[in-house]
Amino acid sequence: MNPTAAERNRPRWRSEDPLAGWLGAICLAGLAFFLRRWHLGTPHQFSFDETYYAKDAWSLLTFGYVRTYVEEADKTILNGDLTGLFQDTPSMVVHPEVGKWVIAGGIEVFGMDPAGWRTASAVVGALMVLVMCRFVRRVTGSTVLGLVAGLLLSVDGLQLVLSRLALLDIFLAFFLLCGVHCVVADRQWLRDRLASERARSRWLFWWRPWLLVGGVAFGLACGTKWSGAYTLAAFGLLAWLWSAGARRAFGERRPLLRSVFLDGIPAFVALVGVALATYVASWTGWLMNAEAYEEAFSNTQYTSYGGDDPWPTASEPDAEGLGEVTQSLRSLWSYHQDVYTFHSHFLDDSTHVYQSRPSTWLVMGRPVGVDAQTDIQPGSQGCEAPSGSSCIRQVLLIGNPVIWWGGCLAMVASLLLWIGARDWRHGVAVVGLASTWLPWFAFDERPIFFFYAITCLPFLVLSVVLAMGHLVGSSDVPTPRRTFGVVVAGSYTVLALVAFAWFWPIWTDELLTKSEWDARIWFQRWI
Repeated sequence: MNPTAAERNRPRWRSEDPLAGWLGAICLAGLAFFLRRWHLGTPHQFSFDETYYAKDAWSLLTFGYVRTYVEEADKTILNGDLTGLFQDTPSMVVHPEVGKWVIAGGIEVFGMDPAGWRTASAVVGALMVLVMCRFVRRVTGSTVLGLVAGLLLSVDGLQLVLSRLALLDIFLAFFLLCGVHCVVADRQWLRDRLASERARSRWLFWWRPWLLVGGVAFGLACGTKWSGAYTLAAFGLLAWLWSAGARRAFGERRPLLRSVFLDGIPAFVALVGVALATYVASWTGWLMNAEAYEEAFSNTQYTSYGGDDPWPTASEPDAEGLGEVTQSLRSLWSYHQDVYTFHSHFLDDSTHVYQSRPSTWLVMGRPVGVDAQTDIQPGSQGCEAPSGSSCIRQVLLIGNPVIWWGGCLAMVASLLLWIGARDWRHGVAVVGLASTWLPWFAFDERPIFFFYAITCLPFLVLSVVLAMGHLVGSSDVPTPRRTFGVVVAGSYTVLALVAFAWFWPIWTDELLTKSEWDARIWFQRWI
């Protein structure tokens, strides 16, 4: 059968073959998992905040809630002794529990050791690459650009290192990316329904399946860290504005007003309502053990963080008659007041050697050292440094400079194209970056760290591949412009791969001589 004119003119680089797109994404995710699983148990120690999250995850797995642990528990665990480490009293944890439950899954399968408590991060980091491919494929319509985006994400150092540590931020970034992907999918779903259902009852649009899934994803994100709420709010508002724009495009009268009732309310229920339900459900282990927390903290913990109201307890007169579930929820609310007070006031006077201001994050002004052996002498651990020098092993939480610095330039173009050309695709990148980065400026006087910016990375990568798409153009007909675009995009991708190979040793605790390490530490602030 001869192809139609439309088929002949379809650009081959914008392949619509779903099999090719899925196979490519799965292969990239497999490669990413291999890189993240490689020597995952090295270094054999608790690195940075793993000392909290790994033990908290194990406690959740063992008791259903987080208990305090004895002194020198880290050393005992690393020596292989897992007995008698936890006390009977619950611990005052200051982050929700979803991420720690995910870490607990890896511990359950692979054991309570460095490789075991990091496995979940490696799996989720690889899945994030898969979702990135499909997300960008949905935004751009290009399988090639989707795969390039997945490749860039997989060779970024910050994403790599966080996928090799038992910290919470890789889970937050993954769930947020899934949530945003669902909101973009809902945009397309709603437009298709408006096109096919224009003459029918609009009650059908109260059923928004992609937003329901997105609500679950955003709920899991907030259940990992509260900062996920900013992205939920931003994309909830964007989903409503897209709905109003779609109704205007189809010629409906008073599209903004109609969208408030026909789209805004369903979107709020599907996103915020489902997210809230998911968030509360993620505290099930805590709720089932609320009495232990009441006994431990009702008279001391809240006031120690500067609060005024005591915790409600079942023995108080005003709690009589309340059901067990209601009482547990009241205690959970008081617990959240404690945690909010801790985050908003208790850390104000704290400092940390690796803390940084959000204004420096996108240019990687202050990376975070999570492990370092800085004085390995020649002949020790295979060190072949010349006499008078030494070797270094390091794990440094720092991104791929090609991706981050290129992403900053691309984001400027995205802002201009979103405002000037009203290109919704660039709006996704801009709103995504704004909602994951700008809120941190309100907390820049307290210890916050560059690796929080992992949630910004998918949107920087999206901006980069959108710029590539503009450079290459939408047709595969050879032209000087297309050739130039292909060369620039290809060169950028190759340069990112070269940088990945160059920085690999300081991301993965490889042995380097002092001179080799110096060649990779480009700025004094990187030390």
